[in-house]
Amino acid sequence: MNNIITRNTETRNFKKRKGKPQQGFKQRNNRKKISSIKDPNLLVKKAILIEESVYTASRSFNQMPINEKIKTNLTRKGFSEPTQIQDETLEYLISGRNLMGIANTGTGKTAAFLIPIIERLLQNPESFTSLVVVPTRELALQIKEEFISISKGMGLYAACFIGGTNLDRDIDQLKRKNHIVIGTPGRLIDLTQRKALKLQGISVLVLDEFDRMLDMGFIDDIQKIVQLMHNRKQTMLFSASVDKMQGSIINQMVQNPVEVRVSSGTTTSDQVEQDIIKVPVGEDKFKMLRDLMDDKKFQKVLIFAETKRLVDRVNRKLNQSGIRSDRIHGDKTQNYRNKALDKFKRGNVQVLVATDVAARGIDVSNVTHVINYQLPMSFNSYLHRIGRTGRANNIGNALTFVDETN
Repeated sequence: MNNIITRNTETRNFKKRKGKPQQGFKQRNNRKKISSIKDPNLLVKKAILIEESVYTASRSFNQMPINEKIKTNLTRKGFSEPTQIQDETLEYLISGRNLMGIANTGTGKTAAFLIPIIERLLQNPESFTSLVVVPTRELALQIKEEFISISKGMGLYAACFIGGTNLDRDIDQLKRKNHIVIGTPGRLIDLTQRKALKLQGISVLVLDEFDRMLDMGFIDDIQKIVQLMHNRKQTMLFSASVDKMQGSIINQMVQNPVEVRVSSGTTTSDQVEQDIIKVPVGEDKFKMLRDLMDDKKFQKVLIFAETKRLVDRVNRKLNQSGIRSDRIHGDKTQNYRNKALDKFKRGNVQVLVATDVAARGIDVSNVTHVINYQLPMSFNSYLHRIGRTGRANNIGNALTFVDETN
């Protein structure tokens, strides 16, 4: 029987302090977006640590119907047995079936679609080109690195196209053979409009973190990409959560798919202690945040804000108050973002402040707390953010500041 550990949660309600609020943190106009989360109490939930039922594959990678070169590279990476999504999708994907996989970050889904693609390429290298569309630059780079490591020594080539990089260099990359093209929607559309990327010659499409792409407003770009892929023969769609409203959109993207569910796709992580912090009118929210940081439990903290400007301000104020912090958002160069993430992963900074660009596709271990400095725009956005903590059978913590009104 599973062992269940629960923790009592009380809604935090800070008393109003004397003094003027920090003027720099006020909204500068009345045209701010309104969150679709109408009841903040939905963000309060006790953590339940359930002893995980470890998935036991009935076969090892060595027993799977894949090329010996792939097996050698997987062994070199330290992988001997497949995860559930890798085990249950391999044959379907090698045979060319469409697939919808419901799986969280950390379940091995990247290798789940890369291994079959590489296997088919080894069988016939000139047979097809694959396109992998992802919401963030970080995830695109991560997938390229994974492809290179699994296909090492096989003569297969990958190209990655993301914002913040040299466009002329991207165009030059497209002049050579690429077996797999990985990119974010905006840059891919830009390259197609410049006639550098010819989607009609690509037959395999992978839509990774599909729910996040919808959250980030990429639906028009994705639909345009799909429409331009006239010779599309196989589509793989991976998503951590499923919204009933997305059903018709998914049906447009993937016809008659095999469906594999590793996660339910509908609930928040049971292993995350979720709470809200009520902010009285006129209260100094940053002072409240700074007071939290005095607790030694806040060792590795992700703070999310809705705008790049606010991310910069919170980061600056944290550093000025003696808290080691860095930030990432869409205006930072890719090189800067990579360095900031590396510092956070290594523990060189205690806090990483970010917009939603960091909510998915970034694998950072041992995040103790996720803090929403503002109410997220949607519940899906909230789910993705708090998914950065509470991993590896550990209790995580998520706190959301909720502004009270008169």
